[in-house]
Amino acid sequence: MSQRDDGVELETSIGYLLKEAASALRAAMEDALRPFGMTITHYSCLELLAQRPGLSNSELARGAFVSRQSMNTLLQALEREGSVIRPADAAVGRILPAQLTERGRRQIERASAAVRAVELRMLSGLDETAQAETRRVLRGLVEALR
Repeated sequence: MSQRDDGVELETSIGYLLKEAASALRAAMEDALRPFGMTITHYSCLELLAQRPGLSNSELARGAFVSRQSMNTLLQALEREGSVIRPADAAVGRILPAQLTERGRRQIERASAAVRAVELRMLSGLDETAQAETRRVLRGLVEALR
């Protein structure tokens, strides 16, 4: 590859490497979640609710990196299948806080183990110090762009 002064060199571009890593992680997570009949967004929604019960549609959408409309559609489907419950009427404004049902908790327990295995595979070549440094660097990159 020739060196260009005015462009991005893909071999050394941090942005390109991050995108490549994100793409590989997404593919591995999709493979791990497929046996559970889940998409990454489905999993993300359930995981967010497991860790922070009562989140609103907007909060879930932000946490799963999707639009509010997409999250609302997903929440309706999760309610129909019995994984999530929301009140019929909003106590304040239009916010309908979502909660996992027992079915949703069982689903997320199994799926979380599969996703954790993907993460462990991704980190398997790094010792604990390198893992901590990677987290620190990634957090720094995110903060620099915010």
